[in-house]
Amino acid sequence: MAENKDELKHSDEEELLDAPTPEEEAEGKAQEEQEVEKTPPEPSELEKALAAAEDYRRKWYSVSAEYDNFRKRNQSAVSQAYADGKAEAILKLLPVADNFGYAYEGAPDEKTKTGIDKIIKSFNTILSSLGVEEIVINVGDSFDESCAEAIMNVPAGEGETPNTVQRVLKKGYKQGEKVIRFAQVIVSI
Repeated sequence: MAENKDELKHSDEEELLDAPTPEEEAEGKAQEEQEVEKTPPEPSELEKALAAAEDYRRKWYSVSAEYDNFRKRNQSAVSQAYADGKAEAILKLLPVADNFGYAYEGAPDEKTKTGIDKIIKSFNTILSSLGVEEIVINVGDSFDESCAEAIMNVPAGEGETPNTVQRVLKKGYKQGEKVIRFAQVIVSI
């Protein structure tokens, strides 16, 4: 019996040694709660579908806005290219108008001048329909570098104001506010 008492004592002591203290028990419970908090519950099929739908909706808005911006940029580029091409074609035709002007000035008789004048008026009507107008510069006007370029400089005579147009060599043209061809002039200095 004494042996049984000793055995019971040892087994009780072992159990007490193996048993966690109240502090250890509280720590263990706290760790278990943290583990539960760390692992969120698995989302349901509905929640997964709603999240995917929201993601697709955001992507659709993004692509839609990007496409709208592309369309606007492309439309602007196309209209600018059209305007530039139109101005370039007009610029290539302007020497024809110059030649008709030279022919008019050098025409030997009135019938020839009348015929050439009709061609010049017809050509100017076409230019007007395209939105092109002549830049009006007269002899004696003050030189304006925004619409004319000085090809030559000549000394100002007595009583003449410096920086005035002495002669117009080629007419200038503009389309709206954009100068297509600058007038070429001789200026006094």
